[in-house]
Amino acid sequence: MADLRELNEELENYFRNTVIPQLFFDAHFILRKFTPPAMKLFNLSQKDLGRHISDISDNIRYPTILENITEVMETQQDFEKEIQTTDFKWYQMNILPYITRKEGKSNGVIITFVDITDRIETLKAFEKLNRNFENIFYTVSHDLKGPIGNVEVLIQLLKDAPDKESEDAKSIIELLIKSVKNLKQTIEEITDISDGIDSHSLDKQVGRIYLEKIVRDVQLSLKDKIAQSNARITTEFNIPEIKFSRRKIRSIIYNLLSNAIKYTASEQVPEIFIKTEKLDDFILLTVKDNGIGIATDKHEAVFSRYTRIVEDVEGTGVGLFIVKRMVEDSGGKIEVESSLGKGSTFKVYIKE
Repeated sequence: MADLRELNEELENYFRNTVIPQLFFDAHFILRKFTPPAMKLFNLSQKDLGRHISDISDNIRYPTILENITEVMETQQDFEKEIQTTDFKWYQMNILPYITRKEGKSNGVIITFVDITDRIETLKAFEKLNRNFENIFYTVSHDLKGPIGNVEVLIQLLKDAPDKESEDAKSIIELLIKSVKNLKQTIEEITDISDGIDSHSLDKQVGRIYLEKIVRDVQLSLKDKIAQSNARITTEFNIPEIKFSRRKIRSIIYNLLSNAIKYTASEQVPEIFIKTEKLDDFILLTVKDNGIGIATDKHEAVFSRYTRIVEDVEGTGVGLFIVKRMVEDSGGKIEVESSLGKGSTFKVYIKE
């Protein structure tokens, strides 16, 4: 009897001091014991001893727990599952049969919950990064093949030219210079568009961002295009600052502003209006232009990878795809309102 009392005392000491939430149910799904961490997790008290599991499982987003407990008791095999609670935390749930030596069968189960929220969030962050880098690799592969191929062909033509000083040779050299320039521009566009993705940040660089400063920075990067097109850019920052990744918001604005300049009729002066305002739980960033517009049936397609609505305008075809990914991965969304010949309005909903 003394040994039994000592064993019971050791078990009680374990229950009081363990940091792991554990629930003990008998074969009739009645709660017989729980550890202090389980008391906090499931809002339990001593009055809950003797209650059925269905009365205390509201905090678990796992409707088949009764079936799994039954399976464990019947098969006497452990069961493991990742579950999410109503407070959005993730747990590794393990159901183990409680087997009595005398009867040699399961008379209940022990359910253990290990907090794996940090691990799940880290995995999600890395999955997001992998998707973003996959986009970049596709972009580089797709968009550099054409310019590099042009350079190779022109170099071969130049090598084969009998007279390196002829007009034909000079024309080839001019085309070669233009192709190299286009190649550099493509690389710069890819860099600017995807610059919001940082393998080391995992969005840790989120902070208060002054949008006017970001727009000025983007305008400086696009100064040649702005000067050549005589583009007029006006702003109205009703919400002057946001909490966001600086690199991501710069990439978003760069892409939308660059497109607004690029997709303007040759005889037209680009007029671009940038505005921010509060809308429910979002900060709405609007970029409106007077460009060539987008056909209604092409609105969804503009956000697809490698989609180029206007074939005779140079571009990577992935900018809006990457922008959409960055916005959605941050909890927001992006929409376009446009029709042919009437300009476009891009609306970026940034989650606060």
